[in-house]
Amino acid sequence: MLLMAAALAEGDDSDWVRLPSKCEVCKYVAVELKSAFEETGKTKEVIDTKYGFLDGKGSAVKYTQSDIRLIEVTENICKRLLDYNLHKERSGSNRFAKGMSETFETLHNLVHKGVKVVMDIPYELWNETSAEVADLKKQCDVLVEEYEDVIEDWYRHHQTEDLSQFLCANHVLKGKDTSCLAEKWTGKKGDLASVGEKQSKKKSGKKKKKGAKDEREEAASLPDAGEALEGVQEQAPLTHSPADEL
Repeated sequence: MLLMAAALAEGDDSDWVRLPSKCEVCKYVAVELKSAFEETGKTKEVIDTKYGFLDGKGSAVKYTQSDIRLIEVTENICKRLLDYNLHKERSGSNRFAKGMSETFETLHNLVHKGVKVVMDIPYELWNETSAEVADLKKQCDVLVEEYEDVIEDWYRHHQTEDLSQFLCANHVLKGKDTSCLAEKWTGKKGDLASVGEKQSKKKSGKKKKKGAKDEREEAASLPDAGEALEGVQEQAPLTHSPADEL
């Protein structure tokens, strides 16, 4: 079976590449900063600041209140954006999310079922970082450097305030369009990206073994590749048996 999938995987040529806006960049920088600070905020480690001082002066400082924590988080924050993928079936800033997009999950399932899928993008590059995500990371590097003092101010004095509001609305996007900050993806049954996002959040805490019940529920939430194939086979029925194709 041969499936021309260019129309399925992409919109029209005019929006083949739509680079992230400043609002989208700041939104996901704030999301990942909050996530990273939550992950590193669970330790009870204490740092001895006397180390390196000849006179032995200094005091013990909690890691969660230290400069080291701030530096480690901000230095690595933009790399985390490379875990995102482009979900063209979603609108607005929700097009950026972790996990495989619904479109590419369907196409992968078709390939695994033996369907020959023809696209402008070679199969080997399906999982490569998109131009949009690469630019998201690039703009993140610039933003974090430019607003380093603002992030530090929030860390030291304003952690009770929402980081998206403090960093994006009050500083980076002040006087500019902030509409993307309010966009939320509610998800839908069978959305693999939503499952992937939930799994990535669980990694920040203690890893728990899944019970048989959890595995059944997770498997039930995944889209059935057979359903995706059913419509294709009706439009282009096989004229020979699967054994012939092998």
